[in-house]
Amino acid sequence: MSLAEHQNRAEQLLHAAGILPVVTVHTLEQARRVSAALLEGGLPAIELTLRTPVAMEALAMLKRELPDVVVGAGTVLDATQMQQAIDSGADFLVTPGTPAPLAEALARAPVPVVPGGATPTELLSLMNLGFSVCKLFPATAVGGLAMIKGLAGPLAGLKLCPTGGIGETTAADYLAQPNVVCIGGSWMVPGNWIEGGECDKVRDSAARAAALVRDARKG
Repeated sequence: MSLAEHQNRAEQLLHAAGILPVVTVHTLEQARRVSAALLEGGLPAIELTLRTPVAMEALAMLKRELPDVVVGAGTVLDATQMQQAIDSGADFLVTPGTPAPLAEALARAPVPVVPGGATPTELLSLMNLGFSVCKLFPATAVGGLAMIKGLAGPLAGLKLCPTGGIGETTAADYLAQPNVVCIGGSWMVPGNWIEGGECDKVRDSAARAAALVRDARKG
């Protein structure tokens, strides 16, 4: 499958998700329970960050035990992590930033990829490699809605998944932008809820997030 085909698939995955929970877990049980709660609430895809020692094992476990959850490997920092995530069964890959060697490796990846960038130059470099779907990170720190609106004209062919600093009260504003295919956020999976096993709160927050997506796409 070509990079263009993988990018089309990445756009389809993100559009279907609408809101992508950015999940960080420290145990397999946390991964299992939180992912199930998100799915029950109506968010079927997650970005599982590779920030903890258990993350890669959790990714593989989720693909075995919760096949209805679309699992993206997040915080992919280099080609070694990229390959480990692919071997663990990741449905797609997400990076917070994308230096040239990593971008070149991602362009050859056998799964959909959402590479990260923070500036017009970084995003244009990714577009020149053939990427048409990118993560804008950290979204609010680099200008938020103003940045996204500003990019829409010169980078008209680019679809964005802004992530970083977006919350439940601002999500709808981001989803309303024509060049936004999805938004990432962790407001429905805060660390204290995960640590405390408060999966009912995760489920309810996920349901509100799913409703935001439905409302944004009416008509």
